[in-house]
Amino acid sequence: MSDNELTGADARAWLLAFADRVVADADELTELDRQAGDGDFGWNIGSALKRARANLDGDDPAAVFQSVSDTFLASGGTSGPLFGLWFGRLGAGPSASWTVPDLAGAFETATGAVRRLGKAEVGHKTMVDAMVPATHALATTGSPHWREALREAAVAARAGAESTSGMVAHRGRASYLGERAREVLDPGAVSIAWFFEAADGI
Repeated sequence: MSDNELTGADARAWLLAFADRVVADADELTELDRQAGDGDFGWNIGSALKRARANLDGDDPAAVFQSVSDTFLASGGTSGPLFGLWFGRLGAGPSASWTVPDLAGAFETATGAVRRLGKAEVGHKTMVDAMVPATHALATTGSPHWREALREAAVAARAGAESTSGMVAHRGRASYLGERAREVLDPGAVSIAWFFEAADGI
């Protein structure tokens, strides 16, 4: 299969790899959230992905991402609606296999929606700190191959997630803790890094 277009089967494999990572390492996310939130982030996202894993469907990436959206919208915490919105906007992408420009456009739309709903910008110590650089990497890659483009996005998302250590949160429960949560990585940003990293090797 050509690496020039992401197929529905590729998107399913990507989401399954992401789900496996989150389910295996949910305690890591929970511990980060315990230090900077209410401690339920890992459980909420892991539970949602367990349910989504059994119901992944669709002939193209948009349909596959849309099938995940409803599962997140039904999950608890503040992260559920944000992930549900993100995947839902990805689900509004082209109803065909995706080229790299299609990927970039879909993630730009999805990330913009999350920024508006959460009123979050880069530097606010949220998942947006990983989403925005990953989206920018997809938009500016010189590669026509989705695997390489997503590797670049993963590197950018990881750097964005790591940058949240040292930030004082402006949104979410961590914002109430101020300096006490400064050195804690944002679990939402870490999970976004995991999402893009999960595409490698599928």
